[in-house]
Amino acid sequence: MGKVDRKKGARASASPYQKPSNAGKGAGGKGGSAIFKFNTDIGQHILKNGAIADNIVDKANVNPTHTVLEVGPGPGILTGRILEKAKKVIAVELDPRMAAELTKRVQGTPQEKKLQIVLGDFIKTDLSKLPPFQVCISNTPYQISSPLIFKLLSMPTPPKVCVLMVQREFALRLIARPGDALYSRLSVNVQFFSRVSHIMKVGRNNFRPPPQVESSVVRIEPKSGRPEISWNEWDGMLRICFVRKNKTLRAGFMATKIRALIERNWITWASMNPEKVTQADVDMLTGKTPFPEKFGGKEEDVDMDMADDGAVGPEADDDDVDIFMGETGNNDKSTVAAQSGPIITVAGNQVARNMVTRLIQVKIERILDHAGLASARGNKCDENDFLRLLDNCNSEGIHFS
Repeated sequence: MGKVDRKKGARASASPYQKPSNAGKGAGGKGGSAIFKFNTDIGQHILKNGAIADNIVDKANVNPTHTVLEVGPGPGILTGRILEKAKKVIAVELDPRMAAELTKRVQGTPQEKKLQIVLGDFIKTDLSKLPPFQVCISNTPYQISSPLIFKLLSMPTPPKVCVLMVQREFALRLIARPGDALYSRLSVNVQFFSRVSHIMKVGRNNFRPPPQVESSVVRIEPKSGRPEISWNEWDGMLRICFVRKNKTLRAGFMATKIRALIERNWITWASMNPEKVTQADVDMLTGKTPFPEKFGGKEEDVDMDMADDGAVGPEADDDDVDIFMGETGNNDKSTVAAQSGPIITVAGNQVARNMVTRLIQVKIERILDHAGLASARGNKCDENDFLRLLDNCNSEGIHFS
């Protein structure tokens, strides 16, 4: 009698009670990719190193009283470890397939009641509708790293600690200090609102499928007693300071497009708060007080800071840095020329739009001089410099939101 052929793909068990070695692993095991293909377009690079997962959870100092938010849990290699220590885990997952795998992982275990899965995009999720959480842990999809961090930091009551896996270069930008090559608006914003520390490097081979870049784990702890300033206004000012971070702040603020934006914002502010427009500003706008001599003449583009900024590469070729300076000359004639432009209403006075342009130039000069930052560069300033600059801008009625 001939032997029964076995299927080549099925390995025999060592005993009738032992499962075949490739069974039941799902998306979290070595055979996971056979269940479904990971979608790298939404950042599905699944951490497979259990020791790293243990270290991440340990660094978050999770205890039995904590509710933990996990963003992008995938099949649950971090989730299972968090559930062992936390009171509750809220897992926000974009992919329904991953949510199903995570559900199957805890089904029928004591951990099932401790897990709440929220299906959807974290960036679009209303965090106020979630239960309060004290810790956030995430193997973060790289493309949402920045909005994820700012969404957490801008909460009325942010989590006490966030431990996040991010791209290596992004992590270095988070911890960069003034003068570092990677110091940026991101560095200032995150360090202003929190304390950031680098925990460890993670090689690409610790993920399945491996990403094209190296990763790092960072710990972010929001500061208590933060200054009561508008987030939008603070960030709006920093955008200007870092648009050309190797140039002087004066060059950045006096650039044509930036100055025009500041001018429009001031006109809007003045129309909403006419009582706050100073008499000195009104006198200058109506010609009762002459403008400083350098703002009294015909406007022309003068690239004042190109020679001394030391910018190289793309920074040096930017045509946007046009500094509006006036020729010296007779103030009476220049006032007549200025008043030939469009007329607008400012604090109940009919004034030429060109006069507003000159007033904003004067204000920017005054702000930078009072702050002592006219010749400073954004990549060399710290948060105290930027706070001083914002305070001087607001005192002149200039806002950024």
